[in-house]
Amino acid sequence: MQIYTLMRTNGRYIFLADDDVDDRVLFEDALREVCKETVLATATDGQEMMNKLQATVPPEPDVIFLDLNMPVKNGFECLEEIKSATKLKNIPIIVLSTSSEKEYVDKVYAQGADYYLCKPDSFNTLKKAITSILNYDWSKHPKQPSRDSFLLSF
Repeated sequence: MQIYTLMRTNGRYIFLADDDVDDRVLFEDALREVCKETVLATATDGQEMMNKLQATVPPEPDVIFLDLNMPVKNGFECLEEIKSATKLKNIPIIVLSTSSEKEYVDKVYAQGADYYLCKPDSFNTLKKAITSILNYDWSKHPKQPSRDSFLLSF
């Protein structure tokens, strides 16, 4: 898995935090198929992600895909830290998790995540989800959606 430097190009700048190497590779493969001009930064745990964000922002990622169950610092802790940090709080966050437990969804909604996406069960569905999220115009919809629209499905 190649980790790209954190710098803005003509394309998108995406950050993925996920401790599962297979999920990171699958995500990167899907991303490369739908958007070749993308810088992808990855972290294998929440602390690594927070260290990288603190050290490299600005520029802000266009979006962060955040797994919840990670070692060292979990996604809930990262989300809380991001939303309380002045230089990070406006970065859109998509929680990307295997769990769709109502308790988890409700908690990250209350913490200010922008959307919740259960990890898709197929490569094509993952590509469709990434495409949709990357095509979303965050500048026109800067507020969190209603709770009914928060859980994405493709």
